Amino acid sequence: MSEKQKLVVIGNGMAGARFVEDLLARGGGNQFDIVMFGDEPYGNYNRILLSGVLSGTHQAQDIFINSLAWYEENNVKLHAGVRVQRIDRITKTVIGADDIAESYDKLVIATGSSPFVPPVEGIKSDEREGNKDGVFVFRTLDDCDGIAKYAENAKSAAVIGGGLLGLEAARGLANRGVETHVVHLMGHLMDVQLDGKAGKMLRNSMEQMGVNVHTEKATTAILGNGHVTGLQFKDGSALECDMVVISAGIRPNTQLAKDAGLAVERGIVVDDTMTTDDPDIYSVGECAQHRGMVYGLVAPLWEQTAVLADRLTGRKTEAAYTGSKLSTKLKVMGVDLAVMGRKEPENDDDEVVLYSEPSRGVYKKLIVRDGKLLGAMLLGDTSTAATLLQSFDRGSELPENRAELLFDLSGETKSQSVADLPDDAQICNCNGVSKGAIVGAVKGGCTSLKKLCDATRAGTGCGACKPQVEEILQFSAGDLLTEDASAHYYVPGVPLAKPELIAAIQAQNLKSVSAVFAALANGKEDPGSKAGLASLLKTIWHDQYEDERDARFINDRVHANIQKDRTFSVVPRIYGGVTSPDELRRIADVADKYQVPMVKITGGQRIDLLGVKKEDLPGVWKDLGMPSGHAYTKAFRTCKTCVGSEFCRFGVGDSTGLGIQIERKFQGIEFPHKLKMATTGCPRNCSEATTKDIGLIAIEGGKWEVVVGGAAGSKVRKADLLVTVDSHEDALLYTGRFMQYYRANAKYLERTYDFVERIGIEKVRQVVVEDSEGIAAQLDADIEAAVAAYVDPWEEAHTPQHPSQFVNLLSAKETAQIRSLQPAYGD
Repeated sequence: MSEKQKLVVIGNGMAGARFVEDLLARGGGNQFDIVMFGDEPYGNYNRILLSGVLSGTHQAQDIFINSLAWYEENNVKLHAGVRVQRIDRITKTVIGADDIAESYDKLVIATGSSPFVPPVEGIKSDEREGNKDGVFVFRTLDDCDGIAKYAENAKSAAVIGGGLLGLEAARGLANRGVETHVVHLMGHLMDVQLDGKAGKMLRNSMEQMGVNVHTEKATTAILGNGHVTGLQFKDGSALECDMVVISAGIRPNTQLAKDAGLAVERGIVVDDTMTTDDPDIYSVGECAQHRGMVYGLVAPLWEQTAVLADRLTGRKTEAAYTGSKLSTKLKVMGVDLAVMGRKEPENDDDEVVLYSEPSRGVYKKLIVRDGKLLGAMLLGDTSTAATLLQSFDRGSELPENRAELLFDLSGETKSQSVADLPDDAQICNCNGVSKGAIVGAVKGGCTSLKKLCDATRAGTGCGACKPQVEEILQFSAGDLLTEDASAHYYVPGVPLAKPELIAAIQAQNLKSVSAVFAALANGKEDPGSKAGLASLLKTIWHDQYEDERDARFINDRVHANIQKDRTFSVVPRIYGGVTSPDELRRIADVADKYQVPMVKITGGQRIDLLGVKKEDLPGVWKDLGMPSGHAYTKAFRTCKTCVGSEFCRFGVGDSTGLGIQIERKFQGIEFPHKLKMATTGCPRNCSEATTKDIGLIAIEGGKWEVVVGGAAGSKVRKADLLVTVDSHEDALLYTGRFMQYYRANAKYLERTYDFVERIGIEKVRQVVVEDSEGIAAQLDADIEAAVAAYVDPWEEAHTPQHPSQFVNLLSAKETAQIRSLQPAYGD
């Protein structure tokens, strides 16, 4: 056996580490002693998910692809946190910081790129080395950490650059509750990938999410002495802000190669074998220039690393990289986007196929030449992206009916298109995973979605490809398809389904969220599980529940619904929608006294005071003298009523009186999700009782129909009949019993309409009405205990939980949920 050669890789980013993975997968560990240098003191992580770390949807540890232990396990020597200072081509040595030197037989340069910082005044600090306080770039984990910490005390932030990275930075800041502005030099966002119409539509979507967009703005200076106070623009205007994130593009890191005398233009010049003008030095990734092109997307990087690994291991000695057809499918600010090839026609006879639906934020555009796809752009709806990508990659003839390429015209179109893709078709752009690799993993035993994603990394980047991954899994696994146990966990951080979780909590007398993590999750706290556990514990223990405020969202800690400008919405309880002149005067006086910007009638027959400052909440509650309407939490909200038999000539039942009874009894009780009710005095259904979680409908003969599982939001569903009763007392009885059955058996964040469909109305009726399981008495007792334990949370106006409860110092922890939770708090 021949002696191993020594291979040194400069760069432990996505290209460098992927190359080493590809090399090892081809048996390269038996041919080379591998040494790597990485600037950062970590293993390799997925930069695509940095925006998730910044926004708080991912933990830093969740985005690592290879931990430091992985390098040891694979006999790769990693100099983590060691920057290479020079390459000595004569002695074939790489010299890093602290005089760390490694000789090489073969050298791969994968130094990637760095953020481009435009020539703007005021970036650097006058008092010390480095940037002014509040000025950041967005490229690394350390950048994320610095931005997140500074955002804790920032009210507004500006992102310079409206490209993909800039928008992802904006998303992260907005999710942390910071007023966010995107400043872009060009006329529309993502101008490299999108045309003007699509860019305008994306702008509208972003502004609806609360991000302010400023286009055609050239930044000339960052204002402030010592720390950021704003931006100055070339047109003479200015923007106030507390911090600035610069994301104005990237530049290849070529200085090492240039200093070593290698051919460098925009990037390090390589041929089709990824070889530089030195036969023993190669380059891959964002720093490499091939046939005049420098690539910033990950898909070309994966193609380059595969070719180089094939050649160096001898697996495919004729492997060649001939360039990439650029395409990508991802999410931008949560909006689906797929782009490939040209964005504008180039010849007069190029065909343009266009569909635009601004009200839904959907824009689709095809560029066709000689019957073949030259480019495509899908914004807001990417259901046909797989078909288009296949046509684009293969250069195949397009159907005469171009609409087939824009819409799923039959129920089989989507799954059939995925099944028909060739094995080398790339499904996951973020991690470079082909259909063949996914099918191979399924055949190798990865028959559940979680196992498949963990094994291949497909779907673990931006997540846009996950539906395709699941489709491939379904048709590849067939009858062998299995379900992940985690799909049944009540919350992701505790590996137990709801019945087992409740049993363990009761058996071990666990009354706080921290106690549950300590006893049932090996002490590992999962932030995403805290709110669900807090709700469950309150359901189980009632007034014995030990409230830890950091386990609850900001809304639940201050008992009001936070708005995008960090003010709050206050909705007092108005029982059954019936108020009085005295209450109305108090509401008007409060609106005047605290300068409330908007007073609005809600869909639940209540009055909403919008724009209340956090520090004013206790005073507002005291002056109103009305209980909380719980319009901010997962609880019973309101019972909408019609006037019923008291006034209406069609009324056959006292719907107003019953609605008031319901609200007074069940006010504030928490549920797995919000719960809305209505009572209507006759089958004309003026209060829309048939589309509520629970509805009560008066019918002839003094009877009431109790219906459950209705919906009228993003999903519309007519409620199912649970039982017909003869009195208000029985109506309250079965209403409470169904409530408790739902509380005890629903998944966290499962609305009643999904719960009833999942369990089946016949089963619900058997348990709640017929007492088929012999638990009716217990359900009644449990709901009565919850009723007895109710305390108006607005009483904290008199006795705050802690001195800073209503101080206007919103931290990132408090505000991270603002925009993601906002739609869930409608009345």
